[in-house]
Amino acid sequence: MANKKIFTIKQLEELPAEEIINKLQHENYSLLETFHASKLRREMVPVGKACNTAINYFLGTTGPKHNPEKHNKAARKKLVKVLSKITPGDYSEMPTDTKNGLVVGFNHPSLGEIARILTMKIDIMGEKPMYFPVNLPWYEALAPNYDRIKRLGIIITPTITPSTWKKMELKEGTKLYELGTKLKKEFRNIYTDLSHEALLNGGVVFVAPSATRQATVFKNEAVYKKEEDIIPTMSMLALKLYVDPKINCDFLPMAIIPPKDYKRGLNFRKKYVLLPGRKMTAAEIRKKYFKTKNPKRLEGFDWDFHKRIAEKLPKTFWY
Repeated sequence: MANKKIFTIKQLEELPAEEIINKLQHENYSLLETFHASKLRREMVPVGKACNTAINYFLGTTGPKHNPEKHNKAARKKLVKVLSKITPGDYSEMPTDTKNGLVVGFNHPSLGEIARILTMKIDIMGEKPMYFPVNLPWYEALAPNYDRIKRLGIIITPTITPSTWKKMELKEGTKLYELGTKLKKEFRNIYTDLSHEALLNGGVVFVAPSATRQATVFKNEAVYKKEEDIIPTMSMLALKLYVDPKINCDFLPMAIIPPKDYKRGLNFRKKYVLLPGRKMTAAEIRKKYFKTKNPKRLEGFDWDFHKRIAEKLPKTFWY
């Protein structure tokens, strides 16, 4: 593969975020290289190559290729069959009657649950569009195959998580710091807009509230005891979505129980368990958390959502 292209300061200043994303997908650009964070990009190269090889296999070995709709459906069916063997998961308790749009939030101990979530979604949620916010290093690894990933029913969008932002080590007060801050916000807005579109159309949005790979539901005991603030991932999304009265999506906490002796990677051939927690319906959320007409934040929502994940897990995974 040719060396990654670097964005100029002028491009970062003038190009809309959508065009920057397009260049990541189709023109071999890298934001991480631009921001002098090449180590973060290189760490995800092996995972990206493995995922891209798998995607090409599923699309390249199924037919009929002359009929895109049937071809994509056949590829998704094969994907479920193969992943069920090499990345097995038990999701027998997950709901299948998802008439409304659905936001699924899950604890994120490893990369392994992503493959199991993907299998589960395609297997029991059928043709519903699936949306994933993807941390920038992983997004850059997958971006060249964005169009093929979309054909499998998966729409990914980049995000810069607090953990990645910290690791990028941009110096405050510099132009790159200013432009990176702007992109963080623009990526978040794109994700919110995509989520809104998905949920209006009965789609499924998957989110890891921790915004990083983290073994426990709550970051630490102090967060669980409400002595420290919790990352408002879920409440920020709910706040922006429910501004639209046409949105009737539900929020579903999902507990990920990884296999014994799991590692942070994919954990091939080891079974994960995906357990649904108590669902939060749109009506319940609006009644309990929207105390004023135009609230600035949803008090208690994030802690309550995390607790519903924790209820399905051994206490060693709580904090």
